[in-house]
Amino acid sequence: MPVRHLRADEGFPAAIKTGFDRLCDEIGAPLEFPAEVVAEAERVASAGYDSSRTYDDLTDVPFVTIDPEGSMDLDQAMYIEKAKQGYTVLYAIADVAAWVAPGGPIDAEAHRRGQTLYAPNRRFPLHPPVLSEAAASLLADGRPRPAIVWRLDLDAHGQVTATAVTRALVVSRERLDYPTEQAKLDNGQAGPVMQLLREVGDLRQQLEVERGGVSLNLPEQVVDTSQSGGWRLTHRSSLPNENWNAQISLMTGMAAAQVMLEAGVGILRTLPPPDREVVRQLRAVAHTLKLPWPESMSYAEFVGALDVTNPVAQAMMMSCVRLFRGAGYTVIKDGLAADQLVHGALAANYAHTTAPLRRLVDRYVLEVCVALSAGQPVPEWALAALPSLPDEMAESDRRAKAFERGITDLVEALVLSDKVGQVFTGVVIQVDDKREDQGIVSIVEPAIEARVSGDLELGDEARVRLVKADPVEGKVGFEVA
Repeated sequence: MPVRHLRADEGFPAAIKTGFDRLCDEIGAPLEFPAEVVAEAERVASAGYDSSRTYDDLTDVPFVTIDPEGSMDLDQAMYIEKAKQGYTVLYAIADVAAWVAPGGPIDAEAHRRGQTLYAPNRRFPLHPPVLSEAAASLLADGRPRPAIVWRLDLDAHGQVTATAVTRALVVSRERLDYPTEQAKLDNGQAGPVMQLLREVGDLRQQLEVERGGVSLNLPEQVVDTSQSGGWRLTHRSSLPNENWNAQISLMTGMAAAQVMLEAGVGILRTLPPPDREVVRQLRAVAHTLKLPWPESMSYAEFVGALDVTNPVAQAMMMSCVRLFRGAGYTVIKDGLAADQLVHGALAANYAHTTAPLRRLVDRYVLEVCVALSAGQPVPEWALAALPSLPDEMAESDRRAKAFERGITDLVEALVLSDKVGQVFTGVVIQVDDKREDQGIVSIVEPAIEARVSGDLELGDEARVRLVKADPVEGKVGFEVA
């Protein structure tokens, strides 16, 4: 699925502060937490998690976390081992419900926010940092923490053969990051869990292709502040271990969906299946871009073979994004057709369940699944929230996308603000359906994706002149030179 992030290692310069404030006002971004929410979070963090619940003791399992460098809101910890018939994956997810009382101030604020918002070197979290980056986070500090632990038994091909989920106390032993661990894997120095993550991740990626699923791993725009002279933008492709770890999360979400579907209760992440006519149109786009797509090759296989570092392939991927329209959340109920319950990009039933520190709906999916697995009634507070979650999450998704796009626009305008009139070379990666003289151009240096006007052909290399770069409005514009 297409994912785009903006990363940096220091705060905003003054030049875009006005634009940032304007953006937050326009989209209603929840920034600071109300005093009563902070006070309640500090009280809960000091008092500890809800110990009245029953927890298995899994503190002897050597769980590890792997995340981007510097991350503190650690939702997941994993342990993987070889089994007689394949693999066993233990995936521990932070038990947010052990810290957040239903109907309390933290809960109410989480429903208002919906999810964490990300900006360069800043995050505006779903929960106060004293919980999301400390007490409830699965940090490797030797402290036992409550978690919802999924046990997924896999055969030698990576297929899930058995699923169990329970509450447990866990201890994360190591806090790993993607770049360091990928370097160790490449040098043959990685630990056993990371080696097995590669094995299982590769198997799950192959299964994704076989069932017709697609992951569009578009390059990230990265804000680099390491050099003197200000900010610069570069592109960064995801590392292999990021994609393998994503497969563990996807596998867990599919397991959660199956648990809920069998019981007829819960909430799924859904997306309409690809339309045959759209796929036909995409084949025409591939032909225009001179990208080989044999009739015998499926859509999933074609996308999986694209080189994400190639601007022409990026143009193809931007066209593929149209297949990912209509994502939402669907509450399970009688009368829904199969295609109303599936996630079309994954070609599977799926639920968001592995990021409860950063996304509201996951807490409810976990609560439903752990109750069903134990043969207990789903708590009334969780059932009562399900009908309103699709609308709450839709509003949260809208705000998050507007925030991310707005921040990107501001940074692009800042980087280009002293270059108006200069000519750059880029690739046209999108042409508007209704106006063929309007589109998006991708420039490698600096890493810019911005509006362009003129005589445009999808996939063509074009010389474009910068005509506008306003770091207050966050507006950038090019025209064909």
